[in-house]
Amino acid sequence: MTSCSRSPRLRPLLLTVTLALAAVTGCGTVPAPGSKSSADRSSSAEPAPDRAELEARASAAQLVAEHVWVTEAAGYALARQSVGVLGDDGFGSSYTAPDGGMLQLSVERRPHAVADCTDGSAPGGGEETLVTCERDGEQWYRATESGHAYAQEQGDLVITVSGTREQVDRATLRSAARAAHRADDHELDRVLPPAGDGSGQQPVERGDLPPVGDGAPNNDVGASG
Repeated sequence: MTSCSRSPRLRPLLLTVTLALAAVTGCGTVPAPGSKSSADRSSSAEPAPDRAELEARASAAQLVAEHVWVTEAAGYALARQSVGVLGDDGFGSSYTAPDGGMLQLSVERRPHAVADCTDGSAPGGGEETLVTCERDGEQWYRATESGHAYAQEQGDLVITVSGTREQVDRATLRSAARAAHRADDHELDRVLPPAGDGSGQQPVERGDLPPVGDGAPNNDVGASG
């Protein structure tokens, strides 16, 4: 087991503020998509969702279906409003518990995927000093004073499960990291936004744009202006 005090190669432990706020509210929480075993999912009596429809829903949400992963942890449920894209074609979601605990799952594509935390050339800045960096089974575990995470590589993807040390203990984090897997069609159906849920996707029509010309706003004022 190797320890290191250098900065991690992983991204910050917390996802975007938008994802975190949505998850903390607990809005749109549903049972964790991975709450059933693989055998239970494959033997489900429910008919398989239409794959073309799933692909269309993923595209509408600017997601790549193959990059959608899910996990499970006792007492945690997926916060549906936290589901979103990371970077160009990554995926992010949060899982919340009634006691306020929160797990964050991120999937990011990297040309030369490196999940370990031993390289000092970490992207970005502003991260806390790394106090733990060690191999744990097939994954890497890293921790700062306030947060910790498990990361694994799958091809050119890095899958990270993270949380704050105050809210999520290492055993729970490890369990969720080991349970993380690519979503099957049934899980995609539960995770992806419903068809037609394109709020905020379309541009807002402005009434001050003239019908001809270069589209500059019409700022003319009357004689009294």
